[in-house]
Amino acid sequence: MKRNLIIAIDGPSGAGKSTLGRMLARELRLLYIDTGSMYRAVALAVKESSISAHDDVAVGSLAAQVDIDLQGDPDSLVVTLGGVDVTGEIRSEEITHLSSIVSTIPEVRRAMVARQRELGLRGAVLNGRDIGTVVFPDADLKFFLTALPQARAERRFNEDRANDPAVNFEETFADMTERDRRDSTRADSPLKMADDAVLIDSTGLSVDEVFQRMLAVVDEKALKAGEAKK
Repeated sequence: MKRNLIIAIDGPSGAGKSTLGRMLARELRLLYIDTGSMYRAVALAVKESSISAHDDVAVGSLAAQVDIDLQGDPDSLVVTLGGVDVTGEIRSEEITHLSSIVSTIPEVRRAMVARQRELGLRGAVLNGRDIGTVVFPDADLKFFLTALPQARAERRFNEDRANDPAVNFEETFADMTERDRRDSTRADSPLKMADDAVLIDSTGLSVDEVFQRMLAVVDEKALKAGEAKK
């Protein structure tokens, strides 16, 4: 396949986008871009400043100025903010909640989309909520991952608990439900499946089963591309 292959993975919180995105990037030897981590970094920048998360103008201005970068391979991706490693800090429950607020601000999304496009042009697997519809509408392959709310909440709870033992399932489920609502109803780049995306419901499936389904789609795409060149 061509070196600048771009694969978009969208879906709601807890659908497995990060795990499967890393697996796919590793298998295809592509850059892995976790766009959610970029919004989390903006949230951390807001927290460390004197800016209110509800001040759209100030937060948008900050997002346009901060230096956010992703480095390393898919399994050891390092997120930096102003050159400082913040990979661990952005995984707290507080930052998760804050990122869902700042990510609805149009100016923030525009700033992050510009950076994502810049990074993605090298060839990458990107996951988020508007990759196939806004960031890279011409991506070579698009996936939309989803699952029943209970299953997604359980996955997110297990992830959050690894970083914050005090978190409980009820709070995780409530926060995820509210985040789904905000993501789906926001005016700027709402969560939406692209018309040409491959839908995969992972409810009841193992990570490897979903991964194999995604690889089959990639292989089919490569086969069609090869036949088209004949």
